[in-house]
Amino acid sequence: MTFGVTLAALRVAVRYASVMDACGLTVPPARWRLSLARMTNRPVPESRAPRILRLRPTRTGLVLRIKLRPGQDAFDVASATDRLRHSFGMYGVTSRELRSGIVELRMTGYDVLRRVQMTAETGPAPMCIPVALREDGSVHYRDYRAVPHGLTLGATESGKSVYQRNLVAGLAAHDVALVGIDCKQGVELFPLARRFSALADNPDTALELLEALVQHMEDVYQLIRSAQRITVDVPDADIAADIWDLPADIRPTPVVVLVDEVAELALFATKDEEKRRDRIVTALVRLAQLGRASGIYLEICGQRFGSELGKGITMLRAQLTGRTAHRVNDESSANMAFGDIAPDAVLAAIQIPTDVPGIAVSGDSTGGWTRIRAPHTSLRQAVNICNRHADRTPDMPALAAFRPAVTPLASATAPLTKAAPTTA
Repeated sequence: MTFGVTLAALRVAVRYASVMDACGLTVPPARWRLSLARMTNRPVPESRAPRILRLRPTRTGLVLRIKLRPGQDAFDVASATDRLRHSFGMYGVTSRELRSGIVELRMTGYDVLRRVQMTAETGPAPMCIPVALREDGSVHYRDYRAVPHGLTLGATESGKSVYQRNLVAGLAAHDVALVGIDCKQGVELFPLARRFSALADNPDTALELLEALVQHMEDVYQLIRSAQRITVDVPDADIAADIWDLPADIRPTPVVVLVDEVAELALFATKDEEKRRDRIVTALVRLAQLGRASGIYLEICGQRFGSELGKGITMLRAQLTGRTAHRVNDESSANMAFGDIAPDAVLAAIQIPTDVPGIAVSGDSTGGWTRIRAPHTSLRQAVNICNRHADRTPDMPALAAFRPAVTPLASATAPLTKAAPTTA
């Protein structure tokens, strides 16, 4: 921050005009300037580069905001980012159009995905959690109010569990109820049980928990209807359509449902297990279709999520707007995540190296995608964060039967000596 950013800023400021000219990002002077030069017998004015609006240093590099000249396009800047990277001596350059005629260039001085250093900033809004760092150096947020439901795919040892721990650790400090379904006998989520309002470690309990959530969703909708009271004298802004429109004193607590391995809920071997599987998938689809307005958000994780898991799975996947894919074992797994929303992200997902676990590709239904990496968070660190915020765990009567039984936290003081065993 002291020397590297200063030298980079000076290099950009000194080379800016010549680099823009060499990269073809300049426009010829206006006609009136040429006419004025002829009439006054002066040299022909040089081509004009985009005007610099702001040059801001960041923890990972520089952010350059420029204003395009008439006749220029944001696509011209985006296609020249690789040449700008070499010319300015930066590790990476990405462009983003902020509005008409304004383009932002984010320059990184090193590989931010190799050495992830998250800033201490929090989410800009409620239910907005910083979980990872993007390849351009900006923070990647998981915004549940903008993208209610998400899907996270990844092979074994790809960093999927670390991403989930960062998500739980970020949600722990918010006023939200966490509900977990971990069919691996609870080895991933049960250590964090002090911050969870409900947990299930097998498909049978998961079915009962999901049906209880469906009933809770219906009760919340009845509360919203009773609070609407639409009359002529009620302003439009006071008409409630979801829980965030309700007054704070009667607003239900939002619920985030984390499913650790969705395939374990969809697999079956007998007729009874098939009936259970159909009821589970039906409940998940109902929560995905109707849960947003009632404050229920889904975060589903798995290694594969395709049609081979049975009927209803593709319908569920269509409701999961946010997609995150870690390293996968085959191209079809990447197609399950991005084939229907961002085909360009499929190639990026299958090119994730095996020696850098945690790198992922994140995209949504808009077609945009970016490479991200969550900081390494050990299970011990996540447990400490959940224990620290255990007092925020809401008591929900609808989920009381699934509240995990935890032992009281050990006292801060411990005996300094240990009693010796008695001998006969």
